[in-house]
Amino acid sequence: MTPATATFLDALHAAAGQAETAEGRYRRETAQRIAALERERVFAFRRLNLLRAVAQAVARSETEEVAVANAQAMLRSKLGWSSDSEARTELLSRFAPVGQAVFHGLAPSEEAPTAPVADCLAAFEAWYEGDRRTPFWILFEHYVPETPRVDF
Repeated sequence: MTPATATFLDALHAAAGQAETAEGRYRRETAQRIAALERERVFAFRRLNLLRAVAQAVARSETEEVAVANAQAMLRSKLGWSSDSEARTELLSRFAPVGQAVFHGLAPSEEAPTAPVADCLAAFEAWYEGDRRTPFWILFEHYVPETPRVDF
């Protein structure tokens, strides 16, 4: 091989390495973006499903107090909580404004104006993430262990 051929091949090798590096960087960035979009979608559906259930529970409430209790009970149910703790009690009390907003949103009145449900939910989520350093919606990720299948 002549020196000119070696230089030519070295340049092609360097270009191939740069292309491989660029592709790898793009694939990592794309995977990260897809993961972020997937998380946004999952959280959006969790919001929808929880608030749909809360709205159904609150709709049959005659007073704001009952509505808040029903909203909190629905949240407990959705999270699979059967016992209390200090952290759970705090979370449920912080969720109360969401229940109030849903109640007043379903039966608006001039005597008791409240913030829109979306604002109350956003404030609740911000509190949770600021306090716990993780998104609230992570609580809905339940591990379900595999159980052996039994044939009779």
